Amino acid sequence: MTTDRHGHPMTDTGAEALAHYEQAVDDLLFFRPHVMESTRAALAAAPRSAAVQALAAYLGVLGTEEKDAAAARDAFAGFRAGLDAGKLTPRERMHLAAATAWLDGDLHGAGSILGELSVAFPRDALALFAGHQHDFLTGDAQRLRDRIGGALDAWDEADPHHGPLLGMYAFGLEESGHYEHAEEVGLAALARHPRDVWGIHGVAHTYEMRGRFADGIRFLDARTDDWASGTLLTVHNWWHYALFTLETGDTARVLGIYDAALYHDRSAGVAMELLDAAALLWRLYLAEDVQTARWARLADAWERRQDGPHYAFNDAHAVMAYVGAGRLAQAERLVGDREKWLAGQPGVSNRAMTADIGLPVCRALIAYGRQDHAAAVDLLLPVRHRLHTFGGSHAQRDAIQRTLVEASLRSGRTDLARTLLSERSRLRPVCPYNWSAKARLEDQLGAPDRAAAARARAAAQAAAS
Repeated sequence: MTTDRHGHPMTDTGAEALAHYEQAVDDLLFFRPHVMESTRAALAAAPRSAAVQALAAYLGVLGTEEKDAAAARDAFAGFRAGLDAGKLTPRERMHLAAATAWLDGDLHGAGSILGELSVAFPRDALALFAGHQHDFLTGDAQRLRDRIGGALDAWDEADPHHGPLLGMYAFGLEESGHYEHAEEVGLAALARHPRDVWGIHGVAHTYEMRGRFADGIRFLDARTDDWASGTLLTVHNWWHYALFTLETGDTARVLGIYDAALYHDRSAGVAMELLDAAALLWRLYLAEDVQTARWARLADAWERRQDGPHYAFNDAHAVMAYVGAGRLAQAERLVGDREKWLAGQPGVSNRAMTADIGLPVCRALIAYGRQDHAAAVDLLLPVRHRLHTFGGSHAQRDAIQRTLVEASLRSGRTDLARTLLSERSRLRPVCPYNWSAKARLEDQLGAPDRAAAARARAAAQAAAS
């Protein structure tokens, strides 16, 4: 029996397959597109390898692509049909259990098994990566941080995979609000591996959350060759660059980034990239910057996918595209389809994600598109502190939080708008969007409140200079 680079036994995995497997895990940690080719090579060399099959199963679900997950489920079921589980190691059995749960739609069950696996085998890089991505997809910031933090003491700092683990840990720290520590850890990861695009992503998030958009642009500009092309995270990191640029007020540059990197005629049309495109255009939509042609092309891309109820976070961004394109009937059809689907599906994590958060958000986006801003407020207000439970990052979910701010302003809910903007300003005092929203609020307030708001805005602008 062969063993992997950390001494874990690999059942039914010869030397050739092991080499391909190790390459695939390395490709996965660094978000190289070559991971698909490496995994196929490992499968061809060892089709009965539990570890290789688990890797292929995770690749089928990590992209939140319904069709990929269905194909992975069928292939995995074929593998398990003739499997003698008794000859597998405990680690391999745990991987198969986690992959089975995830393929069956039980995301939270899969996450728990992966957590147990990392406690027992903390140097299993595949388990840590899959668990980390799981925590991102389910919006669990504490586990996103602690799953990696709990394993790091078991790793030798000289191990070449210690660096990407630090990159993961940086993102978990950032999502948990430890921005300075996250930046420090992320930069340490990049000192080891400059092309660790997940580490770059984690540091970019720290600048986003602190309103340091100029620093974010300088940081990404200095590392363009490391992240701006040829990776599975290229589009998402361009999205971060566009967010920084949007805060500078350079809309023309933002749209140039959108057209060149986020969505264009050669785009693959995968969900993770389309949602970035929708989230960027939605921020412009909230500012009444109508991008009719871009919305139409993006809505066409979402419609071509013909997605069923697979991941509620994706649904919300599809609805953004339909609303932005003025296709409210299509948005309503998606909501109606999800409402019918909710009648069944026990044990499927997306059911609660859809019922509790996805549908209220989708309905609110549609209400906003109908200019029924009061209804949008009523739908978003009860869920605003629970948005994380349907996935994504703070930066991604801010498009929805901004929708609540805008709906509050436009429906005349000035007390609520003032409260929301006070919250935002304390968390991110340097934020041109917050200043702009406060200026609009001032126009709706009486003289005493207007003066207080003006003083707060002046203080924030002074802090930025």
